[in-house]
Amino acid sequence: MSPVAAARRLAPGIAARAADTEAQRRLPADLAAEIAEAGLFRMAVPARLGGAEASPADIIETLMILGEADAATGWCTMIAATTALSSAYLPDPWSATIFGDPAAISGGVFAPMGKAISDGDDYIVSGRWAWASGSANCQWLIGGALIFDDGVLRTLPNGAPDHRMMFLPRAEVELIDTWDSIGMRGTGSGDMAATKLRVPKARSVSFMTDTPRDPGPLYAFPPFGLLALGIAAVASGNARGALNDFRKVATAKKAAGSARTLAERGTVQAEFARAEASLESANALVAREITAAWGQITAGDPVDLPSRARLRLAATHLVRTSAGVARTAYDLAGGTSVYATSPLQRRFRDAHVATQHMMVAPPTLELAGRVLLGLPTDDAAL
Repeated sequence: MSPVAAARRLAPGIAARAADTEAQRRLPADLAAEIAEAGLFRMAVPARLGGAEASPADIIETLMILGEADAATGWCTMIAATTALSSAYLPDPWSATIFGDPAAISGGVFAPMGKAISDGDDYIVSGRWAWASGSANCQWLIGGALIFDDGVLRTLPNGAPDHRMMFLPRAEVELIDTWDSIGMRGTGSGDMAATKLRVPKARSVSFMTDTPRDPGPLYAFPPFGLLALGIAAVASGNARGALNDFRKVATAKKAAGSARTLAERGTVQAEFARAEASLESANALVAREITAAWGQITAGDPVDLPSRARLRLAATHLVRTSAGVARTAYDLAGGTSVYATSPLQRRFRDAHVATQHMMVAPPTLELAGRVLLGLPTDDAAL
């Protein structure tokens, strides 16, 4: 079964459990096992390891479906799936050890909040990482770490600090419950910590300096672009869910003193139409840029810098647009939205947590703008 078809099959059950997922403040273990069995955490794992090796378009559509059912569940799936992209970079036997098990779930934090001291064939890794989404269900966790050689921070040719993602066994990582957030509460995105763990250098990956070992076209797609688009897909699905939730309210609720339902009011119709157009326009931009980049790859060419910039621009634009759409649905429903029984308040809160991810934060617009204006740009993050 394709990832898209599997997501559609699971979506009704995920939606039915959205409130419970939020109440638990983590993705329930049995639900995570269902998603793992459907292969959705392994969409980006090479076929040789039993993964789907899905196209970027299918990965994004899958995450949109899950985000529409429940943003937190979609988010955890996105984190695991994009982390698993590392499977194409890891050397044997580590790629098979970590990603060969069909039930395995990976996650963690890309940001280099840790420190890795070079020691022969190993790194000695310590650190504390925030935003470890879905970590409670993982067998392996990545922690981004700055690299030190003989006490000196290693730098890249552009002068930026060098950092790598360290794969850490879950049993050796402390999970710290810091996740008391306004939104995405069901993601369990607490902190994780490690102290002086010995990690083989071959069990680390860099999307900036390493080259994929698998030749499939998926692994020629910009990895940071895929991560940003994954975030955007979940946000878009959440916005679509908010419009669907509002539609149910609008056809039943009547404003105080009015005989008409919300759906029968002209101002509501106009605002709903604008929200629909905004969301679908932003989705169309993402689809266009994915198609353009994929066309370069299938033609045997690398994805050029302007295309990489437009991928990031499209992702950030979709996340920000989706937050606006969720707010519109929340506002149009009136006081109904503020009650815990209304899914619109959760949609609103989840949407505005998604906007805070560094991959789709406002500085990404500056980065894309520099490229599109033809200015010299450090493209390492593209």
